This record gives sequence, C-alpha cells and structure tokens, in this order.
Amino acid sequence: MNAIEPIAKLANQFSRLPGVGGKTALRYAYRVVEMSDADAEDFVAAVRDVKENVAYCGVCGNFTEKDRNPCAICAGRDHGIVCVVKEPKDVLALEKVRDYGGVYHVLHGTISPLDGRGPDDIRIKELVRRVGGGEVREVIMATNPDVEGEATAFYIARLLKPLGVKVTRIAQGISMGSDIEYADEVTLSRALEDRREI
Repeated sequence: MNAIEPIAKLANQFSRLPGVGGKTALRYAYRVVEMSDADAEDFVAAVRDVKENVAYCGVCGNFTEKDRNPCAICAGRDHGIVCVVKEPKDVLALEKVRDYGGVYHVLHGTISPLDGRGPDDIRIKELVRRVGGGEVREVIMATNPDVEGEATAFYIARLLKPLGVKVTRIAQGISMGSDIEYADEVTLSRALEDRREI
C-alpha cells in the first residue's frame, strides 16, 4: 500500500536531502504527521528562519546571519592565515580544534571533472583575490584527503605560489578518502600542527 498523496509529497521532499533514502524519508514524513500542531509549526518556522536569515559571508563564504556580514570569524581573527575548506560544515569541524586563530575560505565544492565541476565552478578566484591583497602570509589547504580534494589543493597551490604566499597542506592524520567533518578534534589538531608545505 502506498502512502496517501500529502505524505508521499512530504516524503519526496525529505528524500531530496543528502543521505536520506526512500524509507527514511517516509519515516520522517510519518513523524511530521504525528507531531503536535505546535511542534509542526516550530519545524516550519525553523525552516523558514534558515531560508530568510542565513547568508554567505562576503569574505570567506561560510554561513552567517544576514545581518552579520562579515561573519564573526572574519570579524575577529588573524587574516594572515587562511584555511581553505570544501564546505561550511568543514569550518564547524575545524572550529572544534580551538587552536586555530586564522580565518577560512570556503570553496563550496572541489574540482571534479567527472561531475562536470571545474575551477570556475568553485570559489577559487575569490581566494586568489584575497591572497593578492597582500595581507595573507599562509594558506592552509584543508580539503578532504580524497582524489578531488588533493587535485583541488595542488591546483590552488600552483596558482598561489607565484604570489609569494606559503601554501601548506594539512597532515595525513586524516585517512585518504575520509571527510574532515567526521574527524575527531585530536586528529584535526595534529593535522593542522603537522601541516607541510606544498
């Protein structure tokens, strides 16, 4: 027996989220049906609040509240060290380290020819502009240790070297093929400390 149309439509929306399969999406939809009216309203309000009040920082590309641009990290940190990451959730993971006092640059993707994503499809030009401003001393490449992350790191390093900035890569305490967001604080701290020049 198939779910009735309103539940099926909601499940379809949940299934569009990354990592949510059909069964999980249907479970989420049924859970929403079982919510009290107040809980459902809170859920809808939270989704609306995110859509209305979250924007990208004009400096680093991380998420920030629309009325706080640049973000809190860019507003109060050392702009001489820039840590380059694939996506905003990587900033959240690295912030757990607490030792890092620099700023970030979020690429919003990596170079992936198989997915049709080239250098012009991610925020590389913005990074080159930042580094070209003369304030940056070091760029730490903290993209994931997978094929796309490595290719992106080396591509960016080649672009930045002529600008006279030190370009380093986080150490390989993070195993090849894993995602930074899932690494623990100790591993991330060591990876940042033991970074190497590329």
